[in-house]
Amino acid sequence: MGLSASVLAVDAGNSKTDVAVVAADGEVLATARGGAFRPPAVGVERAVDALADAVTRAFAAAGVTSVDHVSACLANADLPVEEEQLAAALHARAWGRSVEVRNDTFAVLRAGVAEPLGVAVVCGAGVNCVGMRPDGRTARFPAIGRISGDWGGGWGLAEEALWHAARAEDGRGEPTELARTLPAHFGLDSMYALIEALHLRRVEPVRRHELTPVLFATAADGDRLARSVVDRQADEVVAMATVALTRLDLLAEPAPVLLGGSVLAARHPQLDGRIRELLAARAPKAVPRVVTARPVLGAVLLGLDRVGAAPGARERAREHFTA
Repeated sequence: MGLSASVLAVDAGNSKTDVAVVAADGEVLATARGGAFRPPAVGVERAVDALADAVTRAFAAAGVTSVDHVSACLANADLPVEEEQLAAALHARAWGRSVEVRNDTFAVLRAGVAEPLGVAVVCGAGVNCVGMRPDGRTARFPAIGRISGDWGGGWGLAEEALWHAARAEDGRGEPTELARTLPAHFGLDSMYALIEALHLRRVEPVRRHELTPVLFATAADGDRLARSVVDRQADEVVAMATVALTRLDLLAEPAPVLLGGSVLAARHPQLDGRIRELLAARAPKAVPRVVTARPVLGAVLLGLDRVGAAPGARERAREHFTA
């Protein structure tokens, strides 16, 4: 093993994987990008096989065959038992002497703070929230869908918009411009036509996520129902953040609340404004901030935390990913 190789950082999401090989002093020796990481769809071993390609390329570029520690922040590692299973699978690859697996939301949190202190809410395809303190305490949610009490994210918002629009068109619900704007996005003239197109896969189901920006645009134009859906998403984000802050005894002290994921990073004025307004009322000392750093930086910093790297190493790594 090259003496300079300290951490293999992995940020693996539902659409792509980023890996980095980092020295103990924070120098980034190599990076690589791979494909999606989806253990529920393909199984743990095949999912880890997908990681192996990017790891192999990064190791080759860095001139190493293994590292001291593997810091992996992985999508679909939603429960401790899943983290343990994935850690065992990574350990078996012998990429590093030690392995720590966390949910990928922890990467967003750590990327946005100078020390491991605060709360992060990610609202992308789905929604999740985690919190941490330097003493190792964490707060988290299962975040596996409606059965764990989750609501929102891009998919949930699109589904809610479709539900309201369908009911508005056939008379079961109150009128909303969504009944016009959603089908118009696909060049269709009615919700009935859009429902039929989705059901018969003339519009692929994966394209539903395209309707979330349409929902926000319709809300921005003043549609009451669309605005109510956006407000509900803000309520959910603040509810998760406030619970996490409470669990970590952070309500009484200044603490960052990092907002990440495509929905929150877009900074829609209504959503962003309501989140900040509600946080000011429920957690006055919270400091909300949108995270723009790449999540793989968070995996790097968590790894450097674990190996006890000097503070300057963290700043050097951050400079690499934020330059």
